[in-house]
Amino acid sequence: MKRQNQSFVIEFILLGFSNSPELQEQLFGVFLIIYLVTLIGNAVIIVVISLEQSLHVPMYLFLLNLSLVDVNISAVIMPEMLVVLSTEKTSISFVSCFAQMYFVLFFCGTECFLLGAMAYDRFAAICHPLSYPMIMNRGVFMRLVILSWVLGFMLGTVQTSWVSSFPFCGPHEINHISCETPAMLDLVCADTFLFEIYAFTGTILIIVVPFLLILLSYVRILFAILKMPSTTGRQKAFSTCASHLTSVTLFYGTASITYLQPKSGYSPETKKLTSLSYSLLIPLLNPLIYSLRNSEMKRALMKLWQGKVDLHTF
Repeated sequence: MKRQNQSFVIEFILLGFSNSPELQEQLFGVFLIIYLVTLIGNAVIIVVISLEQSLHVPMYLFLLNLSLVDVNISAVIMPEMLVVLSTEKTSISFVSCFAQMYFVLFFCGTECFLLGAMAYDRFAAICHPLSYPMIMNRGVFMRLVILSWVLGFMLGTVQTSWVSSFPFCGPHEINHISCETPAMLDLVCADTFLFEIYAFTGTILIIVVPFLLILLSYVRILFAILKMPSTTGRQKAFSTCASHLTSVTLFYGTASITYLQPKSGYSPETKKLTSLSYSLLIPLLNPLIYSLRNSEMKRALMKLWQGKVDLHTF
């Protein structure tokens, strides 16, 4: 392939599912509905937790931040993907493409760290209930939340700056649904070995290590739950932890497949479906997992709804 300096690259072409035009038409309607449901579901969680004072505790404030992240992940990827699905090809400028890459890395990285912080919160609450107020005081909570967002910001900044500095070869067609790092590296006409070592190491540190630590904490939590004398307490603890563990497994699992796979490990279509899992499916499922399985969230939602109905009655 002919070398071309990246400074001459004006735009890229996102191919999406252009090899299957009929499939694109069907997916457009499905994804549009999912996108709207995702926005509404996460917005409901944000509003309910913000307005209900009884939910202003670390567990639910972490959830509020998670919903903010999920809304942003969907907003960064889904509108552009819907445009891709509605046309055979769509162009995206160099700046817009790397802006999308930056925000995907920023918000996905933040979610990785938030899920870890949420696991630590549940571990402290269940395994050390008496000292929990001291372990997870307001200062510790704020530091964990701020650290999650700052580390996500650093991940996006470092990786996007590095990838955007590479020279890209024509025809600048991205065989993917968004400007994700693995798809962009396929267009680079330079040695990316050093970057791939960095990316692999970073993925291990950001995804695999936290995931293993979360699983280890849940083993401790499981033993603590089994020792609880109250059946009601055990059921409540199991419900809370099962919700979080489901979300964690889905997110870390699909992210690991995307960023740890070798360049030729999977077909482009498989990579697209894997990307859809954490950019489309998980932001949709998180509100359902945390709302439908959580009695306190449901009570708070009903309370706010009843208050709205009473207000309209008068």
